Amino acid sequence: MLRFVLRRLALMVPVLVGLSLLLFAWVRALPGDPARALLGERATPDGIARVNAAYGFDQPLFVQYFTYVKALLHGDFGSSIQTGRPVMDSFVERFPATIELGLTALLLAVVVGVPLGYLAARHQGRALDTAVVSGSLLGVVTPVFFLAILLKLVFADTLHWLPTAQRQDPRIEATHITNFYVLDGLMTREWDAAWDAAVHLVLPAIALGTIPLAIIVRITRASVAEVMHEDYVRTAESKGLTSAVISRRHILRNALLPVVTTIGLQAGLLFSGAVLTETVFSFNGIGQNLFDAIGHRDYPVLQGFILFIAVVYSLINLLVDLAYGVIDPRVRTS
Repeated sequence: MLRFVLRRLALMVPVLVGLSLLLFAWVRALPGDPARALLGERATPDGIARVNAAYGFDQPLFVQYFTYVKALLHGDFGSSIQTGRPVMDSFVERFPATIELGLTALLLAVVVGVPLGYLAARHQGRALDTAVVSGSLLGVVTPVFFLAILLKLVFADTLHWLPTAQRQDPRIEATHITNFYVLDGLMTREWDAAWDAAVHLVLPAIALGTIPLAIIVRITRASVAEVMHEDYVRTAESKGLTSAVISRRHILRNALLPVVTTIGLQAGLLFSGAVLTETVFSFNGIGQNLFDAIGHRDYPVLQGFILFIAVVYSLINLLVDLAYGVIDPRVRTS
């Protein structure tokens, strides 16, 4: 197992090198100019030339790329053109918000999606199955930003049941140790701060988790329906095993492999949905920061944040592969 993990980590290196090349070319192909975005109405030819020289944008692209890679190898991700803050500091400050939101959305998708998919497969052709399939189809086709705006309009602006924006009420004097607001409130026993942070997560997590939930429901339903007709399930039934034992040992365990793959993929895709969700709810995470960086052509922030996300995505895929061995001993043996 250790050899497998080390081999997968080694394979991440060429993937990240290739991504850095594509990313470097992509951000510089964006329309607009970072110097003009920084200077705004004060932009003059001399001012633009000074900014480009200060950040090395006047150098050939291959020179800029190798300078960037050399800095990366020394742990330097550069500084924001707009704020001057190191990219790493901004990432450490904002990433916990996105992780907190993403984990909550993924937990919602898994806890609700897997049981619904299982029940739909066990009641194929009945009213429950029809309702679950129809609901999952609606969830897949509903855009994230539209659902986020709709949830905010109904439950925050109209009914006033939930907060409209931000991660926590600014009037609460909360202690932030890790920047995971719910965890910080629990660690410091500031129960009001923990509860307020959790309440602020509800609407963004529902908006972000709806599409993964719908996909997990459909994959679980299809996988369980297929496994239910396998010979070993019929053999277990002929032996007189109880329905609970057959479901747990023979159906769910064998049906979970494609579901785990889907969960891993959706965990990575949550980062892309977070950009829209965090923007609608003014949720101070990397999604909102990426949105601002694109508007200001802030190359260091874009490159640094997207590379970080790529590393996290690769590690999630590694965890998914390791989960295969836990669920199915045949995979572990091979």
